[in-house]
Amino acid sequence: MTDYQHLRTETSPDGVRTLTLDRAHRLNAVNSALAASLTMALHDSAAADDVRVVVIVGAGRAFCAGLDLSEPPRLPSTTRVERLDPYAWVGAWVQAVAACEKPVIAAVNGPAAGAGLGLALACDIRLVAASAKLTAGYVNRGLSPDAGVSYFLPRHVGLARASEILLSGREVDASEAERIGLAARVLPDDEFAVAVAAYASTMARGAPVAQALTKRLLLRTFDRSLDEALRDELAQIKVCFATTDVGEAIAAFMEKRTPTFTGR
Repeated sequence: MTDYQHLRTETSPDGVRTLTLDRAHRLNAVNSALAASLTMALHDSAAADDVRVVVIVGAGRAFCAGLDLSEPPRLPSTTRVERLDPYAWVGAWVQAVAACEKPVIAAVNGPAAGAGLGLALACDIRLVAASAKLTAGYVNRGLSPDAGVSYFLPRHVGLARASEILLSGREVDASEAERIGLAARVLPDDEFAVAVAAYASTMARGAPVAQALTKRLLLRTFDRSLDEALRDELAQIKVCFATTDVGEAIAAFMEKRTPTFTGR
């Protein structure tokens, strides 16, 4: 497996690949090496046949504290086009999560701020530790959002609430995150790792083709008409019916057992 910088990877026998942001001494704040490693690891995980689910978590007591201000990114200095490339820097994280046609879970074990919040928002599911705090905080540093925050936050919580959170720069605790739809579940701190592993393991038993096509549909939810959605759904479900997993699901239902999906 690739030797990533500031990033540890582990793949369980049931197909859960955990990507651990490994800069605990800086609360897993992003520098250029970590940004590049995470993007590469997400692409590698998407292409790996033995990976069914991806979990992103932070080492130590934080998920990701955002940009490491002691190591700011070195942006290209050649042309304006290169400097304004939306897919450079942490924008590449968002593209890599979106391109991964496997469930991606953000295990928000502690503070998630700035680009760290953006990473969590880009994931399909957010499991949040009870003590975790989420904050955009850009305005508190004189900055506007990056890492897809301005795109994903309104889609998760609505424009009015997203505006209040972003313009105030305030923290959102785990309880509020669950209430407003940012967190799928809030998990006790002392049981967090075990509960995340159990959740991911259950998801890894799902039908891979169906999960991938569902992600494709969801990614375009707000960018198409009802007619377009119905056409896309019909096209995707026809692909699902052609898989052996559907036959396995029907057989398992008739035999009153748990199906074993293979992604074929």
